[in-house]
Amino acid sequence: MSKSKYDVVIVGSGSGMFVAYEAVFRGLSTALIDKGPLGGTCPNLGCIPSKMLMYPADRVVEIAEASRLGIDAGVNHIDFPGIMERMRRSVEDAQQNLRASFSALRGLDFYEGTGRFVGPYEMEVEGTRITADRFFIATGSRPSIPEIPGLQDIDYLTTETLLELTSRPKSMAIIGGGYIGVEYAHFFAAMGTSVTLIEAADRLLPGEEPEVAALLKHALRKRMQVLTDIEIEQITRSLKDTRLFVRERRSGARFAVTADTVMLATGRSSTTDLLEIERSGVQTDSHGFAEVNDYMETNMPGVYAVGDVNGRYMFRHIANIEATVAAQNAFGGKRKAMDYTASPHAVYSYPQIAAVGLTSQEAHKAHDVLIGRARYIDTATGEAMMETDGFAKAIVERDSRRILGFHVVGPHAPSIVQEVVNAMTSGGHVAEIEQSLHIHPALPELVQAAFRNLAAE
Repeated sequence: MSKSKYDVVIVGSGSGMFVAYEAVFRGLSTALIDKGPLGGTCPNLGCIPSKMLMYPADRVVEIAEASRLGIDAGVNHIDFPGIMERMRRSVEDAQQNLRASFSALRGLDFYEGTGRFVGPYEMEVEGTRITADRFFIATGSRPSIPEIPGLQDIDYLTTETLLELTSRPKSMAIIGGGYIGVEYAHFFAAMGTSVTLIEAADRLLPGEEPEVAALLKHALRKRMQVLTDIEIEQITRSLKDTRLFVRERRSGARFAVTADTVMLATGRSSTTDLLEIERSGVQTDSHGFAEVNDYMETNMPGVYAVGDVNGRYMFRHIANIEATVAAQNAFGGKRKAMDYTASPHAVYSYPQIAAVGLTSQEAHKAHDVLIGRARYIDTATGEAMMETDGFAKAIVERDSRRILGFHVVGPHAPSIVQEVVNAMTSGGHVAEIEQSLHIHPALPELVQAAFRNLAAE
């Protein structure tokens, strides 16, 4: 068996590429290990392909709702196979471009295969032992499979396998009402699938503001069946369909949900077991995620874990920043701590949802807060859109007027929240919003309106 020594070893080609480019730029001998697909979850199995599906779904629902604007329109045909194939072609093109960039990057040795730790600071991949003083683990996560009696006897879909569909399911039960579940519920319902969305908690999107989750549930129920506070007791498969036997936790009532397809959207699991990380000396939490400090370093000096693999925030934009911080701490001079204060996220359901910072419940635990709300319809553009349901919610520390959180549900929510992200990053004071000029009329006036309405609650 051959053996190679490097300055830096990176496991995972998603956010890990930020480290790879920095290491090569600094002239360090660098090895990249990845079993594929190149680029990680986001461009291949997650955020990019899913958003390519959500966009046509948005157009379908907008057409269905056009009558409220006085427009008589309808959808004559949906080319489901074409929509899926367009998404897959985009993923394949990105793969080819990334592979080409690997080839052009001098100073980077690429090992395509599954790396496993054989000891501290040493891995084995495809018959080669690789050692280094600095390791970066960026292997992402994988779909979590719940323990439900009978689940193992059916051909269920995950967020990965559904991307290979070539025909539209007639009916689908989606298990899990987190952001992945509600996004795909929106997509398949727009495509014409009869959808039942099932969530164990008492509301959808448990991490969001309660009123945001309530509005989403109300909107989705116009297009599908939404069941919350549900326990799935058993799943059975017949020749015709699949039956999920469920129980309402509050009432105890039992009934069956029937569908020809079942999709799992029950969270993400750690990939550290595939690395046999216990041999590296790196400590993991009770769920198997690598534990890191504020500098993204594990308990093993020089070993860093970034992105989903550390279980903190499972969003690619945050993983990229974690990788940048880790690289600076490993290669630079002054150490930098990771700051999640202004870390935003978005849910591409219909309506869209976006947020940054604390929820009101989190903020009340440690701060004296003011809350401000504004509806889309309170702005000129919102009135033109006849957007009567969407709203924004601002959370501010009373004495300092520092922005603690901001939440939006409605059209273009991810774009609207960005202004608040920028303000929180540059200082976080309400004045940065209040004193900046806003185009009139335009949707960002919603942000100013929410901060103008601050009051104690």
